[in-house]
Amino acid sequence: MRLKLVRDNTSIDFFSKARIWLGISLVMMVVALGSFLIQGLAFGIDFQGGTSIRTQSEVAVDVAAYRGALEPLELGDISIAEVNDPSFADNQHVAMIRIQAQEGDERIASDTVDAIQSALVGLDPTITFQSIESVGPKVSGELINTAILAVTLAVAAILLYIWMRFEWQFAVGAVLALVHDVLLTIGIFSELQIKFDLAIIAALLTIVGYSINDTVIVFDRVRENLRKYKQKDLKEVLNLSINETLSRTLMTSVTTLLALVSLYVLGGDVIRGFVFAMIWGVVIGTYSSIFVASTILLVLGVKRDWSKKDPAAGTRYAHLDQ
Repeated sequence: MRLKLVRDNTSIDFFSKARIWLGISLVMMVVALGSFLIQGLAFGIDFQGGTSIRTQSEVAVDVAAYRGALEPLELGDISIAEVNDPSFADNQHVAMIRIQAQEGDERIASDTVDAIQSALVGLDPTITFQSIESVGPKVSGELINTAILAVTLAVAAILLYIWMRFEWQFAVGAVLALVHDVLLTIGIFSELQIKFDLAIIAALLTIVGYSINDTVIVFDRVRENLRKYKQKDLKEVLNLSINETLSRTLMTSVTTLLALVSLYVLGGDVIRGFVFAMIWGVVIGTYSSIFVASTILLVLGVKRDWSKKDPAAGTRYAHLDQ
């Protein structure tokens, strides 16, 4: 017997409380924006500036032990990651330690470097220091600008694609849902003051791709049903389309969340921020595909007599719900 998260022939009315769902989304967006404007983000070393130290040891890297040795120095935000490379020898263990900028200084003070080296040598006498590099405020500012540009260009490209593939109403609904997802993700990082670094930018771009994938599948079914049921009003067609794709949507989200939760629990501190962003993004992306993008499409309306841009679109995803 196959596992089913949704029974066959569901007929949930997703738009009976459409105004409530949009109101909840609007309130969450206002809270997220307010938190971002008032307390900002807890930028990590990538955006704040700091120093990277590459170490090598004959003993396996113990991230928790390294962190415990450096904690008494009160250096602020510290990121420790083991570097794996197939070319390394069996007794060659490399770690990358990143320390936030100290009181606005571009380069870490020499006495602080000495204290770090002493603490780590006391923990592991075989440790050596391969390189010490600093990321200054100028580079950090460039990274922030590049990150904003990357997210903006991704959303703009998706707007253009959806507009060409469907109609402008579909494009507006999809992009507003993406803005909703990105803003709420940034907002949760601001509200909880979780470290925000380049890994989170990668998570944001992944969330954008995941969310638009869900939305496009729903919209493709909407377009098919608009052609199939010419007498039904748009609300009925949207409800039918979401119900028909609901099993696929929930199965994809649940299986993705199973993997992400495992990574969050077992993956350690290095990837925890990235995984948290992905978990939040999957949940909020699934919600926005059903309740935000489709509701905006319902508000804007859509014409029935469009040209047949893609005759095969109606059957492209039919197999996903079997």
